[in-house]
Amino acid sequence: MAESLWKVIIADDEPIIREGLREAVDWAAHEMDVVAEAEDGEEALELALKHEAHLMLVDLNMPIMNGISLIQEIKQRLPACRIVIVTGHDEFNYAQKAVRLGVDEYILKPANPTDLTEVVRRIKSQLDRAKTQAKHIQLASNQIRKNIPLLRERFCNEWIEASVSRQEVLEQLRFLELPDEAPSMIGIIRWPEVDLGQSVRSERERQLMLFAIENISEEILSPYPLVVFRDPLGFICLIVWDTEETARFASIEKAVNLYLKLQVIVHAEPVENGLDGVAQAFRKARSGVYKEAAISPLVRRARQHLRDHYDDPLLSLESTARTIGVSSVYLSRLFKQELETTFVALLTQIRIAKAVQLLNSTTRSIADIADAVGYESQHYFSTAFKKNVGVSPIRYRKGETFEEE
Repeated sequence: MAESLWKVIIADDEPIIREGLREAVDWAAHEMDVVAEAEDGEEALELALKHEAHLMLVDLNMPIMNGISLIQEIKQRLPACRIVIVTGHDEFNYAQKAVRLGVDEYILKPANPTDLTEVVRRIKSQLDRAKTQAKHIQLASNQIRKNIPLLRERFCNEWIEASVSRQEVLEQLRFLELPDEAPSMIGIIRWPEVDLGQSVRSERERQLMLFAIENISEEILSPYPLVVFRDPLGFICLIVWDTEETARFASIEKAVNLYLKLQVIVHAEPVENGLDGVAQAFRKARSGVYKEAAISPLVRRARQHLRDHYDDPLLSLESTARTIGVSSVYLSRLFKQELETTFVALLTQIRIAKAVQLLNSTTRSIADIADAVGYESQHYFSTAFKKNVGVSPIRYRKGETFEEE
């Protein structure tokens, strides 16, 4: 049987009726094939499911499972299957009930070949239309799926500008196959060489590098749901769900420098106030990435060294200065000028932020966490934690946000 033929099943408890229905129509002329016959409703259901029938001719009065029960099962399990009921004059009310169940046609016994052929012709026309419609819908679906990245970019640019309603945001997130909840972080990647007009690369090279930066970013953040797009200024933007791990954003800079030999600036901000906080987080991230551009490469290297080695209890201003090849006095002065903070304050901030993350996401002991973030003693860690957070690590883990008097 050709794959394109519509599959037909005839269900009637009388062999002579089944034969009459089979012989009354030139099925091949209608691109149909009678693939099976059944003498009771249960057998008809089994054969319909086995063959994934497209059309069934169903007698209402059959043993084991009557026609009404069969139609109900077919409509539930093979909703696309067309059903023509075969009924006698004395079963007309019964037939009307079947029609209400959604059968497509009904014919009276004994079936007139001309009438039956006309019914089959109409059913065939309906099947052809449904097939064409399904094909067009599938093509449209494939086209939409192919354009999902472009649609995501368009939506995200509207989202960060707060030009879509909350309801529209939820609908778009679901449609674009993104988590339908507030993201955790928004990051921006700036490539100064390009956006300051200092690049001597060709447009093709610039686009290749931008795509490479996006790929590296996606790899680093891939454990989490995310969307990568470009804003109207050409900055690469990252909206990420289910993590507030800023270290991954920082590692994007290192990876891009290592693999592409490019200097980029990455800044990320947490999203507060749920779905409505995305635009504000984006503005903060964009402001942050501009501020980062004013920081010298030397200070950025020193700060990255702190982020990479905060767990070393021997980490100091002197050891960091030696690593990057400057004097500790000079490095200390640069920290105050460019970051408006001290080496110790920044290191403490990094360590406490990591400790907060571990307290929130693990059951590790306070002593273990103190050691993991570079403190030589639990007492010293607890003192520093309370000074910066307002409560001790133990109280923080219990959910307390202030120390009782």
